[in-house]
Amino acid sequence: MSKIFNRTFCFVIMVVILLGFIISCGGKQDALTLKIGLAEEPRTLNIWLASDANSNKILSLIYQPLYLRDPDTLTLIPWLAADKPQFDPETTSYTVRLRPAKWSDGSDVTSDDVAFTANLIKEFRVPRYYSRWKFVKKIETPDKYTVRFYLETPQAIFESRTLTSSIVPKSQWTQIAQEARAQQKPLRALLNYKTEMPVGCGPFMLKEWRRGTYLYLQKNEHFFGNGRRINGRTLGPYVNSLLFKIYGTSDVAVLALKKGSIDMFWWGIQPGYLEDLGRQNNIKIFFSEQSALYFMGFNVRKPPFSDARLRQAVAVLIDKQFIITRILNGYGTRMDSIVPPGNQYWFCPDIPRPGEGLKRNDRIKKAYQILHDAGYTWVEPPVDENGKVVAGKGIRLPDGRLMENFTILTPPADYDPHRAISGTIIQEWLRALGMPAYCRPMAFGALLDQVKGRHEFDTFILGYGKMHIDPDYLRNFFHSANDKKRGWNMSGYKNPEFDRIAVESSSAMNRVHRRRLIWKMQKIIMEDLPYIPLYNPALIQAVRTDTFSGWVETLGGIGNIWSFCQIRPNGP
Repeated sequence: MSKIFNRTFCFVIMVVILLGFIISCGGKQDALTLKIGLAEEPRTLNIWLASDANSNKILSLIYQPLYLRDPDTLTLIPWLAADKPQFDPETTSYTVRLRPAKWSDGSDVTSDDVAFTANLIKEFRVPRYYSRWKFVKKIETPDKYTVRFYLETPQAIFESRTLTSSIVPKSQWTQIAQEARAQQKPLRALLNYKTEMPVGCGPFMLKEWRRGTYLYLQKNEHFFGNGRRINGRTLGPYVNSLLFKIYGTSDVAVLALKKGSIDMFWWGIQPGYLEDLGRQNNIKIFFSEQSALYFMGFNVRKPPFSDARLRQAVAVLIDKQFIITRILNGYGTRMDSIVPPGNQYWFCPDIPRPGEGLKRNDRIKKAYQILHDAGYTWVEPPVDENGKVVAGKGIRLPDGRLMENFTILTPPADYDPHRAISGTIIQEWLRALGMPAYCRPMAFGALLDQVKGRHEFDTFILGYGKMHIDPDYLRNFFHSANDKKRGWNMSGYKNPEFDRIAVESSSAMNRVHRRRLIWKMQKIIMEDLPYIPLYNPALIQAVRTDTFSGWVETLGGIGNIWSFCQIRPNGP
């Protein structure tokens, strides 16, 4: 009996010791696991299909480009590439040398992978990437680490857009592409491929995805940047893993942050949480400018908003500072151009600013004068014969017809309260001038179909939450060739002078000359006003300070590749 007892006792002791060892190891592992909250689950890890923010967040840590932007200067620097691209004007070609790198499966990243990626995009016309690569007519791979791109014509966006595309491994995607070619609709087959374990060359690799609950990313031991000094920063990663937890609402995620269940909430935090989070000793709040644009757009294909003078009067009536102060609670920047001011190199400082600094009655008087001079009349003018502002009624177009009721389409308040409330406020400002404006919230998908698909609208309020640093989107938004169903030119704007400058800018290889052209484009748009830029909301993010440090802030916040290569655990 005593022998049995002794054996049992020894077994229990061994189990306790073993459990203690496991717990101890688990604690060490946990200390090197950065826990991140996501608002929603990624929709896909197929890089060709991914368009939602959360999918792209995960994929940005797995797949890598040849070049990316320095977080401080926003200039392009070599990443997978070993140095700057070499341009040959005689052959209109670029030569890029690769630095030694490996995929997460241990195989080499080579020039064949780069060429394969480009040719796959061109062959399948992958929607999100094709416009960046369609002008590349030929690619050569003289050796394992050299790629030469031949362009049909000079393209200003080749370095800033084409060479910042992510590269995929030929070994993983060759068979997938071959199977897609055999289908009746090859592109759909490629986009619908279910990527379970993407092979990348980034700092992390996918280890497990339990849908609806979490994603677990492990440090990629083959990451080319590990221990390397790039652009003045010695890279890690200095954590072993990333654990992404999925939260259905911001309320739950913010509570998890306060309790320490997560170290970072990778999503914009609404100002309503700031007072509570500000009382927490171990939480730091970052306020970052975004490369974003929220704006009011007009259907300039038909009256009354085909008249630029009417659009200019509307711009005078809109008090952007009021929107910033009262609707965004001060957490935002007024937008006076389509290019955000944080994009300092490309932002034009010398642009028209209708109504800037005017008080409400002065705005009404100025807008009234613009329309009065343009031949508009009123049943009851908003400014009486004594120059006093009164309630305007019955505005008539220059041809004598009463202006018909028109709508301001916005997303619903539960989708974006800022845009919904802005629409309601603008409605009242326009009515003060006698304009029969009616704000109408609409489900986001239906709104896009109405505006971008069918072109059946008067005005709308929409936004781009993340715009590229290269402002080639100006050409896409307003060139007359893009006025088509599902095209980028939602307003239907047409201006031959703008088109000419836009085309010239797309092939301007001299950066200084191109900036002058981009500035001209901004001035034209801010005079014609097919869009009225409204605001750029601040990106508010929060992290724990008692667990990790080393976050790198840049335009667009702290959720970037530099942060995840620099973050270190606190303590010994």
